[in-house]
Amino acid sequence: MRNENSAAVPPSLPGSAKTGRATKTKRGRDAAAKEPVTGLRERKKARLRQQIVETALHLFRQRGYENTRIDDIVQTLEISQPTFFRYFPSKDAVLREVGRRAFTRQAESLKAELSTKATTEQRLRRFYESLGNVTEVGRPLWQAVILAGAMDPVRSPELRGAEATTVSLLREIIAEGQRNGEITKDFPVVHLAEFMEGMFNTVVRQWAVDLTGPHKLTERVRNAVEFFLRGAKP
Repeated sequence: MRNENSAAVPPSLPGSAKTGRATKTKRGRDAAAKEPVTGLRERKKARLRQQIVETALHLFRQRGYENTRIDDIVQTLEISQPTFFRYFPSKDAVLREVGRRAFTRQAESLKAELSTKATTEQRLRRFYESLGNVTEVGRPLWQAVILAGAMDPVRSPELRGAEATTVSLLREIIAEGQRNGEITKDFPVVHLAEFMEGMFNTVVRQWAVDLTGPHKLTERVRNAVEFFLRGAKP
């Protein structure tokens, strides 16, 4: 007698279950094989990108930004120009990468300051003194970065995220200063952070074009920070 339930089930093709399992197994092997290859390829690309940046920076410091050509970079690395352009569309793009990394280091420095028990004045003085020292030591490079707008998020929109992270951490330091009674509450934190950043950026830009001026950058930055702190007292 015919079983009604079995009649509703379509007959399987010979070997279909086995074939399906074999196909899944093969796909799994293929995926496992591709993953290390893809990972290796990405690591090689990241390594070459880093080498391009490091070589370019070495040449910028040694010869000056204006006197360094893309040809000089690729010849030093023994790569082709098309290879360079796969990573950076121009020499200025290398400077923008320098700017992005500078913002990253600034964010790390501000996070470190937030983890200390120092006062707001101590945190801000240390942070901006460190920035001033780094910038002055690498004067030719940072002059090129500043004059090219390589750290300006308006001229280089790809830097907006990195710059925003740095500014948000600066706001945290100032907000904590307000909570502790060290910074005035007469002005919003966002405005105070803008004032501080604006002063620092103006001082650095002026220094970049006024290389024969009588005052060192570190001195100018120190005075700007002191001016801000005195004005921000409650």
